[in-house]
Amino acid sequence: MPIVIFEALDNSDPVRIDAPDGGAIADLCDETDAPVPFSCRSANCGTCRIHVLEGAELLLAAEDEELDVLDIFAVAPPAQRLACQAKMLAGAGTVRIRAVADDE
Repeated sequence: MPIVIFEALDNSDPVRIDAPDGGAIADLCDETDAPVPFSCRSANCGTCRIHVLEGAELLLAAEDEELDVLDIFAVAPPAQRLACQAKMLAGAGTVRIRAVADDE
């Protein structure tokens, strides 16, 4: 079963989520109030950028729309993704992520 661990920018306790069917990172954030900001939810603004600290291979490849937004910030997968677009594969493993700080 995939596990997602959301690390907070303020060093508070991480949020751990079991995601038995994989799925969208944004949906997991909604279900658990994970520490990742959202605004547009449609790959337009980049407010939901996340650092993928572990488990990038457990995410589906980024599509053109996501890549275009990441390019604005001069970053790319696998190091950063948009939580509104990143989707997990089903299967065992751990994905550890942290929101990108405003000054990054």
